Amino acid sequence: MRPLRIGNFSGFYGDRSDALREMLTGGEVDVLTGDYLAELTMLILARDRLKDPSAGYARTFPRRLEDCLGLAHERGVRIVTNAGGLNPAGLAGEIRRLADRLGIPVRVAHVEGDDLTAAYPGTLAAHAYLGGFGIAECLRAGADVVVTGRVTDAALVTGPAAAHFGWRPDDHDRLAGAVVAGHVLECGTQATGGNYAFFTEGDVRRPGFPLAEIHADGSSVITKHPGTGGFVDVGTVTAQLLYETGGARYAGPDVTARLDTVRLAQEGPDRVRIEGVRGEAPPPTLKVGLNRLGGFRNEVVFVLTGLDIEAKAALVREQLADALAKSPPSEVRWELVRTDRADADTEETASALLRLVVRDPDQQVVGRALSGAAVELALASYPGFHVLAPPGKGAPYGVFEDVYVPHVGATHRAGASDVDTDQVPTAHVSVSHMAVLHDGRRVPVPPPRETRPLAAVPDPPLPEPLPPGPARRAPLGLVVGARSGDKGGNANVGVWARSEDAWRWLAHTLTSDTFRRLIPESRDLPVTRHLLPNLRAVNFVVEGILGAGVAAQARFDPQAKALGEWLRSRHLDIPEALL
Repeated sequence: MRPLRIGNFSGFYGDRSDALREMLTGGEVDVLTGDYLAELTMLILARDRLKDPSAGYARTFPRRLEDCLGLAHERGVRIVTNAGGLNPAGLAGEIRRLADRLGIPVRVAHVEGDDLTAAYPGTLAAHAYLGGFGIAECLRAGADVVVTGRVTDAALVTGPAAAHFGWRPDDHDRLAGAVVAGHVLECGTQATGGNYAFFTEGDVRRPGFPLAEIHADGSSVITKHPGTGGFVDVGTVTAQLLYETGGARYAGPDVTARLDTVRLAQEGPDRVRIEGVRGEAPPPTLKVGLNRLGGFRNEVVFVLTGLDIEAKAALVREQLADALAKSPPSEVRWELVRTDRADADTEETASALLRLVVRDPDQQVVGRALSGAAVELALASYPGFHVLAPPGKGAPYGVFEDVYVPHVGATHRAGASDVDTDQVPTAHVSVSHMAVLHDGRRVPVPPPRETRPLAAVPDPPLPEPLPPGPARRAPLGLVVGARSGDKGGNANVGVWARSEDAWRWLAHTLTSDTFRRLIPESRDLPVTRHLLPNLRAVNFVVEGILGAGVAAQARFDPQAKALGEWLRSRHLDIPEALL
C-alpha cells in the first residue's frame, strides 16, 4: 500500500494565511491538517464565546478556506483541523454554508464530546483532549472536511492514518509511529528550520510547511514540498520531537508512544526517516485542560537612562511604596532589566527598564489608583523620567490547570503501584467522544479496550565518558542544540548533541544540578532529567517555573520559548576536541 501523505498548513492560531494554498499547489498530498489550539488559544476563544455564544472557533479558518475549498475538492485533498475550538458544530455549519454559496459539493463532519465546562463550575472552558478515532470515523464515512474541538495535536495525523490503513485501537506500535509523525508536523515550520538552534545553516527566511509520508507499519518520512524554503534534517526533526515533551513515555488518549525507541535517519535531501517507534496502551485517564479567570494584572515599565541606574530604580520603588501599601495587591513584582551600555551612542542603548507587575482578584486594586500614583511621579522622580506606555486600568488574566478524568469502559492493565500520581483522576466525569458525520448521523467513539497506567522508564545506562583532555570556557550552544516550551505551569528544555562524542560529553555533564546552576530561576524548583540516547538528547522538565501557565504571564518569557536559547548561551568548560 502506498504511503499516506499528510501535510500541515497551520501550527497555531495566526499562522501564515497563504499556507493552505501553498500546500495544495506545491506537490502531491492526500490530507492537510491545521492545528489552531493551544492553552492560551482556548482562553481567547472562551472569552470570545462570553461575548457571543455562537463564537468560540477560529474565525480566520473559513476566510482561509474560501480561497482554497474548490482547489482542495478538485485535487481530492481532505482537510482535518481543530479550528473548531469550543464550537466545532458552529464551524462545521459555517463551512457548509460557505460550500453551498460557492457551489462546491463538500461533505463536512465534526467531532465533539470534549467540552466538559458544565462539570467544572467557575471555569471559562474545560475540555478533554480526545484522540484520533473520532476523526477516523468521519473520514471512513466519506467526509471531505473534518472539524474538531480539543483533540491532541497528534490526533490530527493519527485519525487520518487509522482511517486510511484500517488500524485498530490495539495497533499500538503503528499508532505510536503516527503520533511521533504528528508531533513533528503539529507546529508547522518548526520542523523545517523555523525557531531552530542552528538556523544559520540554511535559508529559513520563509520555511515551507512539513509533510509526513506515513506507511502502513507506522514508520514515516518527514519532508516538504520541492522548492519551498527551510530545510529538513535530523536536527530539525529532533528539535521538534523534544518540544513540549517530558520523559520516554509520551502519553495520549489513543496510545503511549515510547520516545526512547524513536530512530531517525537522513534518507536524502530534506527527507528524514522515522522508524522503530514502539507503542503501549494509553493511560486510563484523559487529560482535561481548565481555563479560568485568575484575577487582574497591571504593568508599568519605567525607562532609566544613563548614570546611576540602580539609584534611580531604588528611588522609584521607594516613591511607589506608599501607593502599594494603601491597598496592597496580592502580588507585586519588580524587575530591573539592564539593557543599558556605558558610553552608548544611542539613547535607547543607554537605557535600562524597570518593570513593575501587580496582580490581584480586585481590578480596582491594580487599576487607576496604582496607575495614577505612577503617572504622578512624572515631574517628581529621577532625572529623565518616562515610561514605555501609560499604565491602564488593569486587564484580566487567565489561569490554566490540567486534571484527569477516567476513560469509561476501558480494561486497566498493570497494578496500582505503577500509577503516575499526576494522572490520578480528580473528578468522575463522563466523556462522550462523538463523531457527527456529514449526513447528521451521530456515532459514539468507544474508549480504548485496554489501558496501562503510566510509570517512569528507568534511566538507560550512560555512554562511555570522553577521555580527559584540554577544555575551554565557551557557550554550551556551540556544541548542542535546544528547544523549549510550556505545558501549563511547567517548562521543558530538550537539549541534543549532533555527534556521538558530543553526546558522550553532554550525558555526563549536563545534570539536573548543572541545569539549576546555569538557570538560576530553577534552583528552588523540581527539575527532572530524562535521557533519550537514540536522539542523543537530554530533556529537562522544570516544574512551576511558569506559575499558573502562559495566560498568567508569570515571567518575562511566559511560554518558555527562549529558555533553551538562554541555556545555550551559558558558559561551561567544554572539551576542545568538540569545539
